[in-house]
Amino acid sequence: MMFDGSQASLRKFLSDLPPVDQVGADARAAMLATRSIKTSSKAWAIDMAISMVDLTTLEGADTPGKVKSLCAKAVRPDPTDLTVPSVGAICVYNDMVKTARAELDLIGGKSIPVAAVATAFPSGRASIEVKKLDTQNAVDAGANEIDMVIDRGAFLSGKLIQVFEEIQIIKHICGDKAHLKVILETGELVTYDNVRKASFLAMLAGADFIKTSTGKVAPAATAPVVLVMLEAVRDYFTMTGKKIGVKPAGGIRTTKDAIKQLVLVNETAGDQWLTPDLFRIGASALLNDLLMQRMKLRTGHYASANYVTID
Repeated sequence: MMFDGSQASLRKFLSDLPPVDQVGADARAAMLATRSIKTSSKAWAIDMAISMVDLTTLEGADTPGKVKSLCAKAVRPDPTDLTVPSVGAICVYNDMVKTARAELDLIGGKSIPVAAVATAFPSGRASIEVKKLDTQNAVDAGANEIDMVIDRGAFLSGKLIQVFEEIQIIKHICGDKAHLKVILETGELVTYDNVRKASFLAMLAGADFIKTSTGKVAPAATAPVVLVMLEAVRDYFTMTGKKIGVKPAGGIRTTKDAIKQLVLVNETAGDQWLTPDLFRIGASALLNDLLMQRMKLRTGHYASANYVTID
């Protein structure tokens, strides 16, 4: 892989990437969405999906009480069934990181990471100094993961080295204290070629994960976009031997949606990515549906409406 960190090298590497066959990507994603799985596999898939959920609350009305309640749900999604796995992470704004970390540690969730959205989420429209302070604040508060947003305006206007360097700077602040998840906001990148280029740019700059969206812009985690990103991490692994994670976020609300994501992962990047270390699903309402479907498999009937907590 010919890349030395210079602007010229970065531009050449990204320009040499093969273009994405849009028709082919759409068709393959649609075909994979039709795959059905057996009941025994569905039970495994539901538990795997639960363990991959980044249980998220990113609202202006978030309170410490709401975050603590979400932490309890993250540790024991179904208090009546202790065989249900814990979720992959809790995702909150900076000011709730300390509350979430303390609550998880108190109730037996020490192994559950706290992810903080940073770098002027969701717009990314701020100076690098503000973004640095935002990230440092989250890390100091105890965040184990930083979900940063790229400056889409800079990317779309060709300022690739600016985007690259900002990711490097945020990665340096994360150090060995926090993993870095880079949000591309694919709904604003317009083309699959741009999604592929942004994916490689983020990985070259040091991202531990690439993430589709903030969940605040539509379209978000469409199947073809996730497919393109999974192909990118697969190809990057072939080039470098380094595995980068993928996190779709936005619009994944049902068990059927989640299972389609797992099929995409298995058929595109491979089963090595079927782990919370390399695949996450950013969601809030999804967990409830997974729990309802899990009970249906276990008991043969759907639970009443008050079986799960309202997020």
